[in-house]
Amino acid sequence: MIFGEKILKYKDEILRDLDTLLKIRSVRNENNAECDRALDFILKRADDFGLKTARVTAESGHAQLGCGNKLCAVLTHLDVVPAGNGWSVEPFALTEKNGRLFGRGIADDKGAALITLYCLRALKEENVEGKNTIRAVFGTSEECGMEDMDGYFDNMPLPDMAFTPDSNYGICCAEKGILQLKVSSRDNDATVITQLNAGKAVNSVPDAAYALIDSSSYDEQLLSDLAEKGSTDFEFKSTIDGLMIICKGKASHACEPDKGINAASALIELISKAYKDSETGSLCSFINCAINNETNGRSIGLKMRDCASGSLTVNLGSICIEENTACACFDIRYPVTVNGDSVLEQFKKVAEIFGLSVEVLHHNEPINCDKDSPLISLLSDAYEKVMGKKPELYSTGGGTYARKLGGRGVAFGPSFGCDDVRMHNSDESIDKALFFKHAEICLEAMYSLYTYPQKL
Repeated sequence: MIFGEKILKYKDEILRDLDTLLKIRSVRNENNAECDRALDFILKRADDFGLKTARVTAESGHAQLGCGNKLCAVLTHLDVVPAGNGWSVEPFALTEKNGRLFGRGIADDKGAALITLYCLRALKEENVEGKNTIRAVFGTSEECGMEDMDGYFDNMPLPDMAFTPDSNYGICCAEKGILQLKVSSRDNDATVITQLNAGKAVNSVPDAAYALIDSSSYDEQLLSDLAEKGSTDFEFKSTIDGLMIICKGKASHACEPDKGINAASALIELISKAYKDSETGSLCSFINCAINNETNGRSIGLKMRDCASGSLTVNLGSICIEENTACACFDIRYPVTVNGDSVLEQFKKVAEIFGLSVEVLHHNEPINCDKDSPLISLLSDAYEKVMGKKPELYSTGGGTYARKLGGRGVAFGPSFGCDDVRMHNSDESIDKALFFKHAEICLEAMYSLYTYPQKL
């Protein structure tokens, strides 16, 4: 029996606690009090298990086992993206159906957070003699910039070795740079668009968008005819304020925008086919000309890739056009060998042609870890003990807490490539058997970190 299997005796308790945690609507910047409640809940459970706990900042804390030698850590987050549309079950609860566990955060990242806590409990209750200190670190603003970990590590030392179960198996050795930008015009200079809104999170593909158009009956018929020729789902409603157009797309994580259907881009493309640039305004003209429905940055001059991490991606995450406002937010993931400043300058150069200003919301530099490090070897061994084979090493466009670890940590789990977890999408779920297989791998890895005998 491998040590990781000892986590399985807590299955029923894990599922009960998971239901409680998923019911907490911890969407940062929408429900900050709920983010606090999620952190309070998990630290209270750690106290119940007899672990040392600390609320380090308003947005972060940890549970700890041991107090010697080197510091090891597992980092997870308790905040989630908004539920969005199209769920077949209640998003903020645990639903078990057809061998799957459903709920916003089950895969990203509440499920893994709770498993990490129970791994500490297993190590403690099995009376494992640890040679190091191991912490489960929890944050509550990972989805909107990771400032939680900036604050945490302002107060706490960086671990000597760490991993974050917030991606896929095998082992993620490289993460693309993340550049999140806000693009604005001085006011709404469109003459036909009264309103246009889509998206709540810059790191998600918006699955719904609507626009209010000041139109004639001829325009309405033209728009309807154009919509019928395309493959995107549009709905038209006549209102006292004008023609409302509703577009339904498909949500996806911004690191894989090609897997979604961007409702905002599709709606702007439709409107731009019926009106001139001077009528749709500078922001929509920029999006239609420089971004369009592309996700590879070709039209804006940013199409690029490298062997280490793959292609650059661009996602229009949100847009808001109102009476005196016109702004949009973009999420760019660029290859690890590329200079992020050059990406920003090219984007700005094109935006300025349309008279738009560009503000950097967040910029996380790429990471590219040593594939021959002791940490990679340790995690690889833990995976092999449970799964019977070596894990693959890979890169991702996703952004995880590994970026905050100064080269001392990587992303590792919790999802398996064969399992469509629908991260940042409706019906986020994870195969129940694979969820507990992750639990075994995680405990095996944490056991190795806790008992690691050599100099790190």
